[in-house]
Amino acid sequence: MSIPRRIKLFGRIHSNLALVQYAEAWAQRIQLNTGVETVQEVAKRPHRNPVVTVAIRSDGSVESVTFEVSSGVAEVDQAVRQIVESQKPYVAFPHVLARDYDVVEIRRTWHFDTVIRLD
Repeated sequence: MSIPRRIKLFGRIHSNLALVQYAEAWAQRIQLNTGVETVQEVAKRPHRNPVVTVAIRSDGSVESVTFEVSSGVAEVDQAVRQIVESQKPYVAFPHVLARDYDVVEIRRTWHFDTVIRLD
């Protein structure tokens, strides 16, 4: 069994343009497809903005959801997991990314207000 070839994107800047474009498309999908009711429910609870790393496999499946910084509220952390799970599978990697990597790790800070924003 071989070890998956991985790349990490912590933030929005990287020399690999295909990686940045994939991560931005993934973030937009989360932001645009999360229901207003879900966002409003999470925003009501006092919490820290969680910092979350989502590892996505080249076929668009989710390998893991890891909290680098928890929101401090179990229900908010669970909502983040549910949001990620509810929108899978994600788009498979474009060829230029898939030829070099099996897994992409995308780290973002999640903000809940009137909409969800991933920074």
